[in-house]
Amino acid sequence: MDTTALAHTPEHDAYLRAVKRRRRLVLITQAALAASFFGLWELAARARVIDAFIFSQPTRIISGAQGLLATGQLWQHIGSTLGMTLLGFALSSLLGVAIAMALWWNEFLRKVLEPYLVMFNSMPKTALAPVIIVMFGTNFRSVLITAILTSIIVTIMNMLQAFLEVNQEKIKLIFTFGGTKLQALTKVILPASVPSIFNTLRINIGLSFIGVVVGEFLVANTGLGFLIIYGSQIFRMDWVMLSIMLLMLMAAGLYRTVAWLEKLIGFKS
Repeated sequence: MDTTALAHTPEHDAYLRAVKRRRRLVLITQAALAASFFGLWELAARARVIDAFIFSQPTRIISGAQGLLATGQLWQHIGSTLGMTLLGFALSSLLGVAIAMALWWNEFLRKVLEPYLVMFNSMPKTALAPVIIVMFGTNFRSVLITAILTSIIVTIMNMLQAFLEVNQEKIKLIFTFGGTKLQALTKVILPASVPSIFNTLRINIGLSFIGVVVGEFLVANTGLGFLIIYGSQIFRMDWVMLSIMLLMLMAAGLYRTVAWLEKLIGFKS
């Protein structure tokens, strides 16, 4: 069959136009929802349906952002949070995958550590904050450790489960032809687990932001988490709302970046 001719049939062109229309409709609807939300928020604050002192309002947030931009503080806070998030994300992802591979490799170690992983994953990481502060001090290291601890266990558990669910017949085939366990890992386990790796990375983005913000709540003197705490203490709710919105935008942007990379290398249609 001539696929080139098929790609230019009227039916195919109509399908592509329909896909583009749906994408435009989705974008227009998303923009309309955002505009409606902020518009209603502003109107409610001006009409005093909500207390602008507590909930702020879009015009106050814009004014607060302009003030922080004028002094250069906003970029400093964004850079600090984004840098810590990316570093924590990279370290927790790499360490998590490496530890998951070690647990897949050693069944005895996996069975010994599995209940402890479950318990640690269910424990609120903020409970460890005092210990982290005492061990590492009130500096960026405490923020980084908090970010890593928030996401690394999820990475380990997700990736270990993905490794264990790989088709065992393929692994047996490697061994039948005289292959080693390392070859089974590199030739079968890891390639088959690439979609799970990307799914875990998308989850880790949000968890890394949570860890960094929690760390900034506790020990930092810069970053959006610090700005949230400081703004609430001096009743600058415009700073608080601005920081929350920036965190949402940054998390969404990094999530989209991971999804784009997955699509770029051909693991997602």
